[in-house]
Amino acid sequence: MGIVILLLMLVGVGLMLARKLPTAFALVLLAVAIAVVVGAPLTGENSIVDTVLQEGAVALAATMLAVLIGSWLGKLMEETGIAGTLVRKIVEFGGDRPTVVALGVLAVSALIGTVTGSAPAAMMAGIIGIPAMVAVGVPKTTAAGTILMGIAAGIPFELPVWQFFSTALDLPIDTVRGFMLRLFPFAAVFAILFVLVETRRRGVEHAWSLASMSERSAGGDRRRGRARQLGDAPWYALFAPAVPLVLALGFGLAIIPSMLAGVLYTLVTTTRPREMNKRLLRTLYAGFEVAAPPIALFVAIGILLAAVQLPGAVAALNPLVTALSPSHPVVFVLVFTLLTPLCLYRGPLNVYGLGAGIAGVLISAGVYPAVAVLGLTASYNQVFGVADPTSTQTVWAAQYSGVSPQQVMLRTLPYVWCVALGGLIVTAATQL
Repeated sequence: MGIVILLLMLVGVGLMLARKLPTAFALVLLAVAIAVVVGAPLTGENSIVDTVLQEGAVALAATMLAVLIGSWLGKLMEETGIAGTLVRKIVEFGGDRPTVVALGVLAVSALIGTVTGSAPAAMMAGIIGIPAMVAVGVPKTTAAGTILMGIAAGIPFELPVWQFFSTALDLPIDTVRGFMLRLFPFAAVFAILFVLVETRRRGVEHAWSLASMSERSAGGDRRRGRARQLGDAPWYALFAPAVPLVLALGFGLAIIPSMLAGVLYTLVTTTRPREMNKRLLRTLYAGFEVAAPPIALFVAIGILLAAVQLPGAVAALNPLVTALSPSHPVVFVLVFTLLTPLCLYRGPLNVYGLGAGIAGVLISAGVYPAVAVLGLTASYNQVFGVADPTSTQTVWAAQYSGVSPQQVMLRTLPYVWCVALGGLIVTAATQL
């Protein structure tokens, strides 16, 4: 029975890689197929309808709400000019020094990455940051990679990510936060190393040797034009990205209230009272549009987690997973480091796909403690968020820079692979 479930998972991976089905649809079909194979009843306790579909669909509700509020805050930062102002100030400070400008954009990208991830963060930092870096001679692939490495450096402090791992792995927020704090130095060091090495190794490519960046994205033109009309945001409004983080990390406030406080701070520091209602509603609706794809994915992930945690699935998979999973800390690090590329191209170790189901199996079967699975999945998430050519932020940053996602993957993968290695070493040293 366990082999049949593994074969079903391989079929699911194939459907996602071949793009025959969207990831969310493939995960739901896989979950139902697993439930049928293990003999789950149609309704009642541990059933297909009531347990897998009904309870699983809302299992990650807190994460979905956190993603929505993060998207809302991101839209507010974009509309009020906060994100653009941060990037412009850094560029003005860096002058014509490519490495300084790139390091500044990296820092702003990391700050924005703590608020919202994926394509919205890449666009907020990259609309101005990428042309600015290219203009002072940063190679195009390095410019795209700088945005992505910066966002990845902010991921350990992205509150919706904390909520996702907490809910999906049934761990307290404090536990998730503790590991993320240990993962952050690796993400930050290798992000800085990427900029220092790549801006020097590739040499300078002057802007006048490149096509105009405005020709690459008409949408970018419109956003920059709007930013110029708005002007710079007030200096005190620039602290908006840090407000949720300070409240959650420094004062231990719950994630959703912390993010709502960030929304309120952004609104109050940038908007006249008579315009607040319209701006709140406008950015909230825009936030729904941005948050819809990840919310649909989290619904599917919750359904898959419910399926692999059915008693029949646990009993079937336990012997196989136990036999295949390394237990010695050194072997654990070596094996899972070598398997890192399997989180790319929506592969089986991508936590926002089939990897969530595998994580659920590892925990429910008792192979590893939940904290060790957190270390494994969070480490892989650092790789997926930067180097996966199918992720929205990688595709956007590459295309806006005028290069291919595969070029960005090849340039960034060695650095984020090292980040994953660091996270796996910490996991093995503290949890195994």
